[in-house]
Amino acid sequence: MRNNTALAARPDNDIGAWLEEQENKSLLRFLTCGSVDDGKSTLIGRLLYDTKLIFEDQLAALERDSRKHGTTGEDIDFALLVDGLEAEREQGITIDVAYRFFATAKRKFIVADTPGHEQYTRNMATGASTADVAVVLVDARQGILTQTRRHSIIASLLGIRRIVLAINKIDLVGFDQSVYARIVEEYQSFASNLGFTSIEAIPMSARYGDNVTSRSDNTDWYRGPTLLEFLENVPLEEGRDSEPLRFPIQYVNRPNLDFRGFAGTVSSGSVAQGDAVVVAKSGRQSKVRRIVTQDGDLPMAVAGQAVTLVLEDEIEVSRGNMLVAPTSRPHVADKFAAQLVWFDEQALNPGRSYILRTETDQSPATVTELRYRINVNDFAQEEAATLAMNEVALVNVSTQSPIVFDSFAENRETGSFILIDRITNATVGAAMIVNPLRQAANIHWQALEVDGKARARQKHQRASVIWLTGLSGSGKSTIAGLLDKKLHLAGRHTYVLDGDNVRHGLNRDLGFTETDRVENIRRVAEVAKLMADAGLIVIVSFISPFRSERQMARELLPEGQFIEVFVDTSLEECARRDPKGLYKRALAGEISNFTGIDSPYEPPVAPEIHLETAGKSPEEMVEAVERWLADRDAAGQEYDDGGGI
Repeated sequence: MRNNTALAARPDNDIGAWLEEQENKSLLRFLTCGSVDDGKSTLIGRLLYDTKLIFEDQLAALERDSRKHGTTGEDIDFALLVDGLEAEREQGITIDVAYRFFATAKRKFIVADTPGHEQYTRNMATGASTADVAVVLVDARQGILTQTRRHSIIASLLGIRRIVLAINKIDLVGFDQSVYARIVEEYQSFASNLGFTSIEAIPMSARYGDNVTSRSDNTDWYRGPTLLEFLENVPLEEGRDSEPLRFPIQYVNRPNLDFRGFAGTVSSGSVAQGDAVVVAKSGRQSKVRRIVTQDGDLPMAVAGQAVTLVLEDEIEVSRGNMLVAPTSRPHVADKFAAQLVWFDEQALNPGRSYILRTETDQSPATVTELRYRINVNDFAQEEAATLAMNEVALVNVSTQSPIVFDSFAENRETGSFILIDRITNATVGAAMIVNPLRQAANIHWQALEVDGKARARQKHQRASVIWLTGLSGSGKSTIAGLLDKKLHLAGRHTYVLDGDNVRHGLNRDLGFTETDRVENIRRVAEVAKLMADAGLIVIVSFISPFRSERQMARELLPEGQFIEVFVDTSLEECARRDPKGLYKRALAGEISNFTGIDSPYEPPVAPEIHLETAGKSPEEMVEAVERWLADRDAAGQEYDDGGGI
């Protein structure tokens, strides 16, 4: 067995003493990052090999895999120790984040090998979120690249303050000191505003081991530490135990009538029996009566421990809330500024609704303002209307309900969140909160004694928003007009919001870019909500091409009040009708961002009413809507508002 651990080296072979020795070692988390093919996986493989943490059978398998998948000729390809996915081995790239544990006589390590490709930048952010040190690799032949800069900026935003600039493949430039000096100077100039406390530049060859774990004779001009020497001796930041208490509630533990506890993991600080705690959102105060674990009660719990807290008082606390120190409370707000890294291929458009998720809480949220985009080349602040994949920006965020948070600079766990697409459920962005945004102190929600149900009851109808969506020329406006006329003749109180009409007034300042279309629907949804609250039946006729905006409109309203009507007419038929001549102009290139031609339409997945218009008249379509509404009311699903439509 090649593996030669500290246990085997102990003369007494005392397992208990060895385990205690390992437990008391400090732990350093670091990641490798940088551009593609800079040698990140190879470097980690070399570290594992040189620290003698590869067993003989692993080494034999590695030699076989190197012959099959390797890129180093007859030599061992150390990258294959980390690139475990078949796709990674076939392509010679890292796709997912790979975590590896190793230890030396001085310290334990967890290293995250992160991808260099642009499309996997989100995985790099994942690895950086818990790291103490970032090892930024640079191919000595290529120098500083865009992805090098991008990864460095993300590392800075994620709170990493110590950087190792690993100038790799120095052997391929003849161990030239001038190449090393030029890259160091360029990187330090770029990184001067990123807030790093130290940048340690090391010339190395991960493939051959130069300056990785032992000093190289090929770089006699270099006087600094090897990579392993630096990692073993770099000071660790003060632990989270000394920070204010943050205990996010994962769930309420109530196995029987006699026990009610709040389960979670101590994010920072410590808590002891008898300590006073405050519920962050409500401000209610109590004391800790018990700290319960599976192995029995504890007198104290510290950061990182998963426990159940039992309080002395019966106060309301639920998932998404937080128990905190009374003397140092977090922010509770629904508006804040954040540094956002965008992951999705579809650009961020301010105004679009996403799900914001913190460690234990979530809320619908929108990016209300893109304050500036950060140029990854020179850290300049640039104006931008949208944010493309892998771009970084300072944004303002608004949530539907207040969340509990610290600034990321104060607490990395409670100061971060992710954004999730409402339709695909994909993670589209990760962000670090900078500070809350205070509302004007004189703005408050004014409670009214007469509510929407009372207004609808007075009109003897059920307030509803009938939202017609479909391509231009599908027949939405015709159907909306006929439906409005029939309901009006029946004595109902209605109003039609038509796409063209609204753009003559409320939305006259908006164009047809994706960002403007998102804002167009947001405004109309808010107006429809107000009209429904007035007790009206609101008929909305908008292309509304994006599912996420239609979902946003639905969630603004009480359950059951939003009725999505898909006016399903084929693109060919719409272009044949072309009532306004728009398709002809769009196909001729005279109109850009036209839905169905050069801008997408996302049809509803499960609309309440699906109108297939082929071979049917507008009157038949209106009758189908009326039948659906009548069936709804006959089924007894109406609100307590005095009757149906």
